[in-house]
Amino acid sequence: MRATLFALLLSLASAAGYALAAVAQSRLAAGGGGTRTLVARPLWWWAVGLNAAGALTHVAALHHGPLTLVQPLGALTLVAALPVGAYYERRRVSRTEWRGALWTLGGLVGLVAVVGPAAPGDALSLPEALSVAAVTAAGIAVLVRRAGRGLGLATASGVASGVASALTQTVTASLARELPGGPLTWWQTALLAVLVSVFATGGLLLSQAAFRGGLAAPLAVVNLANPAVAAVIGVALLGETFRAGPVGWLVAAVAGAVAARGVLLLTAGHPVAVPAPRAAETDPRPVTP
Repeated sequence: MRATLFALLLSLASAAGYALAAVAQSRLAAGGGGTRTLVARPLWWWAVGLNAAGALTHVAALHHGPLTLVQPLGALTLVAALPVGAYYERRRVSRTEWRGALWTLGGLVGLVAVVGPAAPGDALSLPEALSVAAVTAAGIAVLVRRAGRGLGLATASGVASGVASALTQTVTASLARELPGGPLTWWQTALLAVLVSVFATGGLLLSQAAFRGGLAAPLAVVNLANPAVAAVIGVALLGETFRAGPVGWLVAAVAGAVAARGVLLLTAGHPVAVPAPRAAETDPRPVTP
């Protein structure tokens, strides 16, 4: 009971960390500027630190509590980020945004509820990990090129983060000597660690760019794409399946539709920023009498 309560507290702390990081990234996105400008601002490093803290507390929560409890609570990131973001924007959260958040949260919980928990050794082999990394990199390039704004970038961010998690699982399974076929060599482990860093950093930068179109809808898409990618990898490569057989597949499809409606509501519910009026241009030439 104590371990479950501790996992609950860690899950809430993780959701709060991710939410605060998303709000910080959204504020940075509103200010504009490229990567060099971002790394020069202390708020960017606060966002990086909060994301890292959220990830660490999430891993700790999974260590102390069941996946069926920890994963759905991670969806609270969206619910927590809405009022915090509205506070900094000096406005109230609209009813449409709350409805969108609840629809998205319901879809996320439904999706996670039918995904079976990973067992020790359920991890990608080295060839599978390299193949997933290559396919994902190509897919992200297409998303960025063809849908290089808003939700397209958010989707790419969620995909990158989901693959980073899958590769991390392979590294940890190898270090724990639970990887099928035995642990990897040092250079193979180092190669996967580099790929984890690349995809994790890419996911962070892509989400930063996605937040230029607002906070709620891109954050919802990131939170949807991440478990969706994990589910695809689990079903396609690890032999996993949804719980309850065909019923589980049906629940997953319905949950995806519910979450998609939530994203649409969040997109419609966010107020559009009105650009400030430009000052009248003055003619530098002197006026002749």
